[in-house]
Amino acid sequence: MRWVRRFSKLFAVFAVALLLLVVTGASDRLVLYARILKLYTQAPDTRLAMPLEDVRKKSISDTWQAARGEGRKHEGQDIFATRGTPILSATSGYIYNIGENNLGGQTVSVIGKGGRVYYYAHLDSYARGIKIGDRVTTRTVLGYVGTTGNAQGTPPHLHFGIYTSSGAINPLPMLTDRLPPTVTRQETRPRGQLINRKA
Repeated sequence: MRWVRRFSKLFAVFAVALLLLVVTGASDRLVLYARILKLYTQAPDTRLAMPLEDVRKKSISDTWQAARGEGRKHEGQDIFATRGTPILSATSGYIYNIGENNLGGQTVSVIGKGGRVYYYAHLDSYARGIKIGDRVTTRTVLGYVGTTGNAQGTPPHLHFGIYTSSGAINPLPMLTDRLPPTVTRQETRPRGQLINRKA
């Protein structure tokens, strides 16, 4: 009989804790952390989709480790495009951060396999409806090319960076051009031939 009371008390504590998690929204954060933990167990991507659909890898000038002011080097690649060009996630994962800072201006960070953080900066605006914890694919629009942060006064571009547990790494060697959408061959039929939809 004692074990029944202990079990009842334990169950009541568990139920109250679960209710608090749901009411405060902390359960969403726990789910995100569990998903991120799973990503850490997976091998990091070695090939990444170009974050701007119509930009080719060969058109990018390598800006990795270029001098940026006193004692600072560039930790990413600047990919130039027209203001408002959609920025797509280079990998699948989860939106880890949406925010603003002095250098990057409006930024989005996606965490992917191996716990790598993919950093998108100088956004003119964010894609409508994105939020922390959203699952993304290489077709997910994160925002639009701009000149926010320390990019004011420069041509519009995306600053794309990758961060590992040991620091920044050069994204350029991993970027691959996006393939144009494939058109599937449609079955042809002679002109005037009717299609029997009842068959």
